[in-house]
Amino acid sequence: MEIKAKHFIVQNCKIGEGTIIRDYVNLFGCTIGKNCKIGAFAEIGRDAVIGDNCKIEAYAFIPTGVKIEDDVFVGPHACFTNDRVPRAVGEWKVIPTLVKKGASIGANATVICGVTIGENAIVGAGSVVTKDVPANTVVVGSPAKILRRKTE
Repeated sequence: MEIKAKHFIVQNCKIGEGTIIRDYVNLFGCTIGKNCKIGAFAEIGRDAVIGDNCKIEAYAFIPTGVKIEDDVFVGPHACFTNDRVPRAVGEWKVIPTLVKKGASIGANATVICGVTIGENAIVGAGSVVTKDVPANTVVVGSPAKILRRKTE
């Protein structure tokens, strides 16, 4: 791990070799794989899991309950939720979210908890993901809908 920062909070985390962490990052009890890049002002919550070779851009919010597999890109200001009925007081339940290998999530996208984003899927910038995204598709909009299937 290489911290290229003067101001950061890293508490009780497992961070893989070759991972680079920038300034003003808050990491709490998460697991981050090898060779990742964590941009400035990102926050990754307790028990969140980030795989190997991931790039988490500035201001991304990844709370408890989110698992991101290897080779995933999370764009700037992307936001994941982890509770379908958030309240300021009272009980709440973490609803898990899974982002599969090779997926890309564009800037300012919001991912509502409880979904799976399939392998190599692309979530367009500003999209709101409210249901599962199939592998090898491009989704856009609010709510996100399939724009096309990827062909490589």
